[in-house]
Amino acid sequence: MPLRNSLISRLVHGRAWNEWDEKGDGEYRDEPVVAAENAKPRSRRRRLAVALAFGALFVAGAAFSAAAGDQVRSTLEDSAASGQALTDGTTTAETSPASTDPVPAADPAADGGALVPTPAAAPGDSGDSLPAPGDAAAPPPATAPVTAPAAAAVATAVQEAATQSGSASLARKPARSKSGSQRQFARTMRSEARQHHFPKRAPRAPAPELDGAKSAVVWLNRALPDPTPPALRLTPRFAKHLKVVARVNHVSWALMLGVLRAEGRNGAAPANVAGLRLVAARLSQLGVQNASPWAAMFSLSSNASFADQAIALSHYYRAVGLQALVNGLVAAKKELGQKVLDDPRVSVYAGGRGDIESGRVNVRVLAVIEYLADSFGQVTVSCLISGHKLYARPGVISAHIYGLAADISELGGTPITGHQQPGGITERAVRDVLLLPPGLMPKQVISLIGLGGPSFPLANHYDHIHIGY
Repeated sequence: MPLRNSLISRLVHGRAWNEWDEKGDGEYRDEPVVAAENAKPRSRRRRLAVALAFGALFVAGAAFSAAAGDQVRSTLEDSAASGQALTDGTTTAETSPASTDPVPAADPAADGGALVPTPAAAPGDSGDSLPAPGDAAAPPPATAPVTAPAAAAVATAVQEAATQSGSASLARKPARSKSGSQRQFARTMRSEARQHHFPKRAPRAPAPELDGAKSAVVWLNRALPDPTPPALRLTPRFAKHLKVVARVNHVSWALMLGVLRAEGRNGAAPANVAGLRLVAARLSQLGVQNASPWAAMFSLSSNASFADQAIALSHYYRAVGLQALVNGLVAAKKELGQKVLDDPRVSVYAGGRGDIESGRVNVRVLAVIEYLADSFGQVTVSCLISGHKLYARPGVISAHIYGLAADISELGGTPITGHQQPGGITERAVRDVLLLPPGLMPKQVISLIGLGGPSFPLANHYDHIHIGY
């Protein structure tokens, strides 16, 4: 009850809740009401004085800022007007402060120095172009506004100060702007890469035969199509007419077909019966049966390249047979393999003969063996699949293991060892291999001689010619 009466008394007399007896006896002691009433006017006067003081400071600051702004604006307008008057009507590169057009570059001969280009503003910057030397604003003067009589002098001083400050900024800012642009470009490229998921560049495959090979690198453990697709095969009707016309005129059908292909007739039926008779008559008049075939081809066209191609194609066609050119080499693989085994011009070691009998050797290898036998009269095969190591180099399986390569150690009774000089039998063999049709063109022709294309030299091929597909 006493506590409640004390609280009610406080509320009645308008006393604060936190006013307690200063003597610490915990009892409430009433004070004269006059003291509380006298304290309120003093507090209100104090707050009013503080508010007036801050208001006066704010008004004074605003007035000072407005006066300073008017001072800067009048100075800039006077400097721009005086600069325009000094140019005497000529066109300048200056723009107004509110203009956002790009500033033309200054003449390099104006100051004798190199022209520093104005870089574009990097993203994240103010977005304004870097001002030209004449556009830099001079610092506001600390004195009163410039009067009309002193306008020319002030404009000249402002122009000189602006030129100096603008030149300094041009000398400093391009590096910062450029670095900012480069950083932004790098960030953009990284963002694009994350967005589009650009694939990483695939590592270059190792050389298939040996380190240091200079030819194009290919993987050899792959399925190869028929080297004579249907579009390149002869029609049975054309093959029949070709064989009959050649027999009647006592010329080789393979040479006739070689001439037609060398002339660019690449269809399934390169000529009709009349065309075949014309070609056969021309070859018969040249006496190709008694003279050198190459000399006859050169007399026919007066072109050494034509003669080389026609003779090489005739050897290839005779090696694989007319039936393979009609049905495709893959269809004739068994007959071609047996032809290699039965050919007295071909010498194959025992393991290699087993590889051919088992059908593990690719038809391309069989065709190139018979092609070299027909071209040089004799060929010795030193390695097919059996007897060759698994890896051509660490991690790369040799083409021999897949039946896609052959090593030739002798041609025409002449060993490859010691006969790889320019113009020798090795160079002739490499040239003949490079004249094969596109479907029979090897991926690797390795010896000590490099003639371009798939042929390149390697020191450890001194005793054989490697032909790989």
